[in-house]
Amino acid sequence: MYRNIVFDLGGVVVDYDPHTFLLERFFDEAVESKVHEIVFGSKEWRQLDAGEITRAGANAVMLEKAREAGCLFEVQSVLDDWMRTLKTRRKTVEIIKRLKKMGFSIYYLSNIAQDTLEELKKRDFWPLFEGGVASCEAGTNKPDARIYELLITKYLLDRTETIFVDDNKLNANAAYELGITGIHYKGGPAFIRALNACGIPIKEHLLW
Repeated sequence: MYRNIVFDLGGVVVDYDPHTFLLERFFDEAVESKVHEIVFGSKEWRQLDAGEITRAGANAVMLEKAREAGCLFEVQSVLDDWMRTLKTRRKTVEIIKRLKKMGFSIYYLSNIAQDTLEELKKRDFWPLFEGGVASCEAGTNKPDARIYELLITKYLLDRTETIFVDDNKLNANAAYELGITGIHYKGGPAFIRALNACGIPIKEHLLW
């Protein structure tokens, strides 16, 4: 019987879709690809998530790469504005509220930089979490097994009673390999069907 449900944040509880953001911003696949590689796909972005570099330090490296690649303006504009895209997914929050009312304990497990985490902690949904683990505080990113084990140990969770939800299939599979039920998040209706398959009765038509 499941008692705990753990949510990834970006792409599940809040919007996070860098490719779409960049394409809608520049209307040019070549520019989108170049900027994505320098920003969201960079080593510095992963280091931010792992808490290994400051935002100022990461931005300085990215901007230098952008200068060399001839896209300084584009990268600067993205660094200035990208966090505005992290809009709360209200329907996901409604599902979390229903799960809380059903008696489930709710946690988060997210690859996230410190400043982004602090921003999300200001959102009205944050008190719904019993707790969680952020990569910037753990010093490692999903799908590294250590971050999952840290969550399990920190909150004394029984992994057989725990579901983990992530929009990245590799991360969901990593949870499964550790004995945690992993759900690959593909949108609200599919998520509700996955919960139903786990024996958690939430009615899709009430939310979508």
